[in-house]
Amino acid sequence: MRETSAGDSFFQGVKDCIPTLLGYISIGFAFGVVGIASKLSILEIFLLSALVYAGSAQFIFAGLYVAGAPMSVIIITTFIVNLRHFLMSLTVAPYFTRYSALRNVGFGSLLTDETFGVAVTKAGRDKQLGGRWMDGLNLTAYLTWIAACVVGGLVGNWIPNPDRWGLDYALVAMFIALLVLNLANTTKDRLKLSLKLIGYVFAILYILSYFMPGHLAVLLSTIIAATIGVISEK
Repeated sequence: MRETSAGDSFFQGVKDCIPTLLGYISIGFAFGVVGIASKLSILEIFLLSALVYAGSAQFIFAGLYVAGAPMSVIIITTFIVNLRHFLMSLTVAPYFTRYSALRNVGFGSLLTDETFGVAVTKAGRDKQLGGRWMDGLNLTAYLTWIAACVVGGLVGNWIPNPDRWGLDYALVAMFIALLVLNLANTTKDRLKLSLKLIGYVFAILYILSYFMPGHLAVLLSTIIAATIGVISEK
């Protein structure tokens, strides 16, 4: 499949991923340390990073594992937390309809919050996304994440209390930085809409947190706010 421009090449995808790598490295390193503190082995940290490949879900897994939660609870919670990936995949899917189902499975399987942010920013600017560009973006992030998690696990043997160093907050800090970066590249009207939607998320989350567990409240409030955003744009 021939791409439409040099800007859609594999190496351009690698290049566009570079600004996000600090986030992958820092969060992956933090998870490796937390994983060791949660009594996970280096092999288990590697497998979680390669197969689950989701920072928030991996941190949740470590917390539930060390708390002795049943495997069924861990699996269901991880599934619920990662449901947002369906929404992200649906957002970028229209740009890859010319590719095979297998290629699309690959695009979606390696899509993360960070690569999604880079992709939608490029799609909004160029009105298109290329398959080789997406491969470069996704594979660079994926391999960096695995390496960072494993290195963090190796170093974690010398860091007995990761919370003391604020490593448990690394994931939150990364999402805040991504949000600021995304808002900085939007138009004035879209910025106003984005700020309104953020307000809706917090308001809905505050209400729902009285009636359901926190992770469910976060998911449902995000879906409601995203629906409001789609309707508003129409």
